[in-house]
Amino acid sequence: MIDQLLAFLEDYQSVFIWIGAGSLLLFLFSIALMPWLVSLIPVDYFRTHHEIRWHTLLMPRSIIRNIIGLPVFLAGVLMLFLPGQGLLTIMAGLAIMVYPGKFRAERWLVRRQGVLKMLNWMRKRRDMPPLDVDGFID
Repeated sequence: MIDQLLAFLEDYQSVFIWIGAGSLLLFLFSIALMPWLVSLIPVDYFRTHHEIRWHTLLMPRSIIRNIIGLPVFLAGVLMLFLPGQGLLTIMAGLAIMVYPGKFRAERWLVRRQGVLKMLNWMRKRRDMPPLDVDGFID
């Protein structure tokens, strides 16, 4: 069985190298881009309700945002297991996309332990005021 595993690893060595290189690039990309994206979030974004109507999903702008946001979201899911800012990248993907329940999903995610603290830390480093979520600032 160990011989089969070693043979498998040898056969797919280049695939593992490409996966590792992609993981490293995603990690560097998220470190470089995430603070800038977080600084673009309005301070009161999580206090004002943003309702998405079903008919807006078929608009070209919504379709393009979903095409762009889905890979970002999926990269964030992968970063939960690979190096990178997984939850923050998931949040960025969710913020880009347009879908019903988006506001509730974003608020749920930003309320997770440490997420708001990390977002506000990134904002502070860019001289931006902290995010206000339900009247409290972490």
